[in-house]
Amino acid sequence: MAGVQLQQLAYFVAVAEIRHFTQAAESLGIAQPSLSKQIRALEKELGAPLFSRARGNITLTPAGDVLLPLAKRILADVDTARLEVRELAGLVRGRVRLGATPSLCAGLLADALRRFHDAYPGIDLTVEEGGSRDLVRDLTRGSLDIALVILPLADDTPLVTTPILREHLVVAMPSDQRPRRSPMSVEDLHGRDLVMFRVGYDLRDSTIAACRQAGFEPRYAVEGGEMDAVLRFVEAGLGIAVVPSMVLAGRPGLRGVPLSPGEGGSPADRPGLERTIAIAHRKDVAPTHAARAFRETLEGYLTDAARDGSLPPGVRHLT
Repeated sequence: MAGVQLQQLAYFVAVAEIRHFTQAAESLGIAQPSLSKQIRALEKELGAPLFSRARGNITLTPAGDVLLPLAKRILADVDTARLEVRELAGLVRGRVRLGATPSLCAGLLADALRRFHDAYPGIDLTVEEGGSRDLVRDLTRGSLDIALVILPLADDTPLVTTPILREHLVVAMPSDQRPRRSPMSVEDLHGRDLVMFRVGYDLRDSTIAACRQAGFEPRYAVEGGEMDAVLRFVEAGLGIAVVPSMVLAGRPGLRGVPLSPGEGGSPADRPGLERTIAIAHRKDVAPTHAARAFRETLEGYLTDAARDGSLPPGVRHLT
């Protein structure tokens, strides 16, 4: 791709996302013939058509499908490099694009972000909330600088991870309900109506894996929710859910019942009873100065919180 220009990649991404040449040109503030000319030049350089234009419908060819994630990552990396150089030159303070799971966003992350903002008020801070699988994908593609993800990751994931927290999972149920026993075992979920997270949440995967290892398929009352929706559905009495202990703080309508491995088991034998949170970045791109500053601030906050006992119940600092 030596002869490919960044401008051509930007034009290609715009057309690929909008699926209309004229509208893409308008969004970029250029004339449509100029856009088409640059796309043709890119196709000539790569030796393959990128778009199919049959009957006015713009779709990606197989070559376009391959190029799109690569082009997005290249443009994201260039943008990050530009900001990093400006930061070193003293023109701006930088930017941090942080990814975190909903349980962390609703829990201890807010106080860590406040400490970071107080220390670095000039740094632009963007938080992307999502399931761990989604965050790994976005981090790999270059749309995040750093992320808090759930371990383990796939062996071929191109990320550097450092474990920082371990948290217990609990069974959330309405506070006016009492469990048959406490702690509950995974087997106690058999036959119960579960409120289940959408695809992409590690909690969904770990809950299903724990149930299957215990010899049964979970039964869903409702599925497909984000964290806030799942907790609200449990409060309404639709079912119970396996959640991190930290998300129940400030929710008097819910109680959290500890989970035990069950008969003859240990936490290491059963997935889903606890999970490890790690801070991650790409292997092939060093974190920016601003991202490193956030990491140092977060680790300092966690150390202080562990020392003074202010970590949420069921959460342990690993450093």
